[in-house]
Amino acid sequence: MAEFVRHGDSGTAAHYEHEVAPHVRRLRSRALRDRLAESLLFLPILMLAASMIIAMLLAEIDERYMTDPGKVMSFTPDVAITLLGIIAGAMITTAGVVFSLLVVSLQLASGQFSPRVLRGFWRDRHGQVLVGLLLSTFAFCVLALARVDTAADHAPPLTVGFALLLTLLSVIAIVVYLDRISRNQYVGRIVQRVARETQSLISEMPYGPRIGVKIGEPVDPPDVGTLGRPLIVTAVTDGWVQQLSRRAIVAAVPPDTVVRLETRVGAFVTAGTPLVTMWPPPDDPATSARLIAEAVIIGVARTMQQDIDFGLRQLTDVGLRALSQAVNDPTTAVEVILRIGTVMRPLLLAECPAQAMRDQDGRVLLTPCDLDHTEYVKHAFNQLRHYAAPHPSVVIPLLRTMGMLRDCCLSGYRGEVTPGRVRTLAALDKQIELTLAGVRATGMLPADLAMVEAAAAGARGGPPVTRPA
Repeated sequence: MAEFVRHGDSGTAAHYEHEVAPHVRRLRSRALRDRLAESLLFLPILMLAASMIIAMLLAEIDERYMTDPGKVMSFTPDVAITLLGIIAGAMITTAGVVFSLLVVSLQLASGQFSPRVLRGFWRDRHGQVLVGLLLSTFAFCVLALARVDTAADHAPPLTVGFALLLTLLSVIAIVVYLDRISRNQYVGRIVQRVARETQSLISEMPYGPRIGVKIGEPVDPPDVGTLGRPLIVTAVTDGWVQQLSRRAIVAAVPPDTVVRLETRVGAFVTAGTPLVTMWPPPDDPATSARLIAEAVIIGVARTMQQDIDFGLRQLTDVGLRALSQAVNDPTTAVEVILRIGTVMRPLLLAECPAQAMRDQDGRVLLTPCDLDHTEYVKHAFNQLRHYAAPHPSVVIPLLRTMGMLRDCCLSGYRGEVTPGRVRTLAALDKQIELTLAGVRATGMLPADLAMVEAAAAGARGGPPVTRPA
């Protein structure tokens, strides 16, 4: 294959790279922004560098222009040295305390809720700014100490004044951070943040800046068994699919090619397993394989860049942890179920991207692994209904949420009886039946069982839907 590339059509390869490159750049820039947003190092380092630059600039201004500081702020050199030394020591000590508080918060959130919700604590801008202010104040004071002349009549006024300003801002930031870190431990805020992130992605369906652009028109999937020998592109690394660009994948192959994506966003891939299959093999298979691999961003963890299902996974994990014997917090489980309902309602009403699309050049993209509404319903309720079965106080809100979703599907499709609508309603009805069966298997008290059966009857109270002819 390498020999083929050396002697292949370099103009064709350059054309494909030119078509794919903009989409890959967008994926990589989005991935970089996501990593930097979760970094506790990036913003503090920028603030630290800025404080060092400001320290040098103020020192030059003090030396050249502030020869008579009586009109501004005047400190003797000994007082300034003592003040700057105290501030520097206090800031570095406080930075250690803040890091300790952050570690404790992460441990509590991971144990009480789920390890997957920690990303919200890493992305907290207030915490990153506080760490940056503490480090910046420490570095500024250390540099300022080096510029204080003990033989002079006065200390550099602007430098000392800015050190005091940084100290005041740091104290305010500490108070704000303590307030936020205590509030962010509340489960309501955690599930609200996850739900809002998920709803933000759902609002872009079926196509949007993050979800992806439309590459063509929906078509019936072809019979790939009649297309001959395929070319299989394998994954080059292990990890979770964080992003992919359908436009880039299609642009990487010649016209009239059928491309089947063997994975989806949010799936785990193993190195050497099929990533993409295409019929027929292109004239330059190495270039197409390389460009397709670049169009799929794989990382060590799932993210919310394109992964709607990961939002449901986080909410479900919090609910499952609340229902565990170690935590035993049914109230939190109920709150999670209600939040899942607020996420599932717009999701079930949104249009999912077609799983077979043809562009204007005859290229067909097949995405059979993409989730549809029925699979989202299963992922939202399969585990929760199983572990909620012994708790009537949790099962009843769960059934009512399913009933609400069933009603919204019946009213939200404008009366159109489509196969997708029928499948979604059937999936909700199936979850109601399985929930009721699970409750009956627990040997619940007759009075509690009667309340659950009444809730199930209410959830199934919508008019029957028949499959369209």
